[in-house]
Amino acid sequence: MGPQKPAWLEALYVQKFFSPCSIHDTAKKNEKNICCLDCCTSICPHCVLSHRSHRLLQIRRYVYHEVVRLEDLERLLDCSNIQAYTINAAKVVFIKKRPQNRQFKGSGNYCTSCDRSLQEPFIHCSLGCKVDFVLKHYKDLSPFLRVCKTLQLSPDFFIPQDIGDDETTNETPRSTIVDSSDEPLSSSSGSSGSDNMSFSCTEFVRKKRSGLYVCRRLMANKIITEEDMATSMSRRKGVPHRSPFC
Repeated sequence: MGPQKPAWLEALYVQKFFSPCSIHDTAKKNEKNICCLDCCTSICPHCVLSHRSHRLLQIRRYVYHEVVRLEDLERLLDCSNIQAYTINAAKVVFIKKRPQNRQFKGSGNYCTSCDRSLQEPFIHCSLGCKVDFVLKHYKDLSPFLRVCKTLQLSPDFFIPQDIGDDETTNETPRSTIVDSSDEPLSSSSGSSGSDNMSFSCTEFVRKKRSGLYVCRRLMANKIITEEDMATSMSRRKGVPHRSPFC
């Protein structure tokens, strides 16, 4: 990497991602899948709070290679002519080049750096290939760089709370699974008439013996448990009376 490249671009190449974070080595979900562009280092989700005012770029993986979202990268650099791929309804771009020997000389586009076959009109298969092409032909990358003062993670990115190694570390705020205690997560009371057969609320409880989470519903402020349902279903009819013999 030459001196013409910004420090954050150098970090995308030299930093090691998807390895355990040495600072949070005992925490769960401690893979370093974020690049702090201001510190030029790789961090894990537990480190985000210490870098919350910095520009953060999430690193993803696709077919064992590191990629970034095209939407995020375009805020930092001109990504024209770089072939993007769609993953989970989002377009991503490979960070490093992926050399491939050209099997045959045919029509179509090929990467300017690694001879990988591309779709038209793309001529670069990765961010690294375009950077090498620009430096080789223009000797300066600054016209392709964009001013980006803020760059935050996507809203759906899960940031663990600082609550130790409890099992709740892996739970999201919208999770329907409760913790290992026997108390329900939450319950909401609702008023309904005696003729109203709709369920007023639903809560999730943990069944002790089976270890499974079952649904227990409240109807008209009355809790219908599994035992009540089993009792009502197992009720037997009265013994039928036989007709007298003739």
